[in-house]
Formats: sequence, structure tokens, C-alpha cells
Amino acid sequence: MRYVGVHLNGLCFGLFFFAIFGNIEAMGTGRIDYEGFKDCIELKNATTRVVLAPSYGGRVLSYSWKSKSALGPAKLGPGRFDIGPEKVIPQRKELWEGEWEGEITGKYSAVLVSQEHPATGVQLIREFKLDSHSSHLRVTQTIRNISDERVHWSHWSRTFGKGGGICVVPLSKDSAYPKSYVMYNDKQAIEFLPEDPQIEIRDGFFLLKGPPRFPKLGLDSHVGWLAYVTPDDLAFIKKYPTYPNRRYWEMVGMTLSLWYVDNWGEDKVSVCEIEPIGPREDIGPGEYASFTEDWYLGEFQFPDDGSDLDLSRLESVSKQLMGVDQ
Repeated sequence: MRYVGVHLNGLCFGLFFFAIFGNIEAMGTGRIDYEGFKDCIELKNATTRVVLAPSYGGRVLSYSWKSKSALGPAKLGPGRFDIGPEKVIPQRKELWEGEWEGEITGKYSAVLVSQEHPATGVQLIREFKLDSHSSHLRVTQTIRNISDERVHWSHWSRTFGKGGGICVVPLSKDSAYPKSYVMYNDKQAIEFLPEDPQIEIRDGFFLLKGPPRFPKLGLDSHVGWLAYVTPDDLAFIKKYPTYPNRRYWEMVGMTLSLWYVDNWGEDKVSVCEIEPIGPREDIGPGEYASFTEDWYLGEFQFPDDGSDLDLSRLESVSKQLMGVDQ
């Protein structure tokens, strides 16, 4: 086994590169082929299944609870991650959809490692750990600086939730946006006073009930979690850290972006992209910076009309899944 220990900001943590544990076939882990993708890694417990694709950009192909998947079609590699800022980072196809190394590191855990990418000066490491009894999946993306210069990138998640759902975000009281969100129009201009029938602000929450007139939205909430309710009565919760005193260096300082479309791509699918964004990381040569998202799945009845969604109950269910005090 090859083990690499790293010290960053006073914290010592270990990353497994090409860890060899033999052929771990005990409950919870395995190597499988999945919907056309070879040599995937499967993590599963009694209720929850996670399928990882090292061969397709280190992505999550499926995240399901009681056989209900929260993600879009597997062929899209829907559990996607990235780094930003979006408009200035070099092209990075090798990181985005290239061949990664993937190894099982424990009974319910795995690590995926990208190629080294000279244009961005980084290598990406993604660690996945599924709880042994619940739907809780912890995902940590680490940016490793392989260059001789300091690099300045940030975490960007780009998860495709199953289409047709409703996205709910609790709002901060100190938003810099007049309507608590902004919209990118078809000219890539940012609208600060958008209006859209699919968007509602109610009782301190932002609701996106379907594809808006322009698909890309930005929010600067620092509450640190969101919920996506799918039409098959599944609540997909993401919890993530925010840093009010650090620089978020997308053009409008977003902590979260959403992108919701119908009839997208060759297969004309509906997807809602759920995208927590991390702050700017200033990473010296040989140093690392990490960002962790915690994912949860649970039952929640999908409303016939988005306006009927019970926000109080959704908040209660979400906090119960996250283990947060009510």
C-alpha cells in the first residue's frame, strides 16, 4: 500500500493514492460494470447504493435509496464535480471526463484520482465514504497543486438531479442580491432583478419549481444546505460549508448555482444541476485544499403543485437526515 500524508493549514490528513487492499469483496464494496461503464466501484448498505466511474472523469453514476435514484441518467455521469472560476479557468477535459484511477479504501469507501493536469497546475482527488447504516454519503474533493507556482481555484459541484423536481434553498438574511438570487440571461448578462413564474420566495426559502426562462441561477446563501425533491417522492439533501468572510470569486460571489433545463442534449432529458461552490483557495506548490459535501436521501411526498410544498416539514425532514438540531 502506498500512503501519502499531507500537512495543510496546521491539519494533518492522509490521502490514499493507489491504495491496495486486495480484492475487497466484503459487504459494502465491489467492482462492477454498470450501464455500459466498465470497472466501476460500488458502495452499498442495506438501503443505499453508490456507483462510481473512474473511467468517466471520476463521477458518480448512481446515488439511490430503496432503489430510487436521486440523479439524472447514468450515461451523463450525473454526479459531476469541477473546479472554477468558470469563465477564466483553462480547458480541462482530462479532469472533466478523462480516465481516473479508482481504488477501494475500506468497507464503504473509495478514492478516485485524476491525471495530473499541467494547464491548471493541479491533480484532483475525490474521496467517497458511505455510512454503514444510512444514506449519508460524504464526498471530499481535494485540489493538489502539482505546479511550481501558487494556484487559485475553487471547488464547484455540478450534480445532475433527476429532472422534474423542485429545488429548495434556505436563504440568508444578508444577501447581496435584491431578490436573493440572480439569473444569467441568453447573452450571459446577469439580471439582478429577475422575474420568473417558476421561482418563488416563501417563508425564508427559495423555490425553483421547474425550468426557468433562462436556466442558470446564482444564490449567495450561507445557510449551507439545500433540498431537491424528486417526482418519485425522494428528498436529496446536500450539506456543505460556507465561509462568509472569504472570497467567492465567481463574478457575483455565488455560494451556489442552479441550472435547470428540459429537453437537453441528444436524449432530450430534463435535469436540474445542483452546484455548491467553494471559496477561492490559494494553494502553494505541493499543497492541497479540500471541500466536503455531505449527501443524504430520504422519503418526502412530491406535491402536485410546487406552491403546495410543505416547507416546514421539508426543513424538519432535512435536518433530521443531517443530524442537525431542530
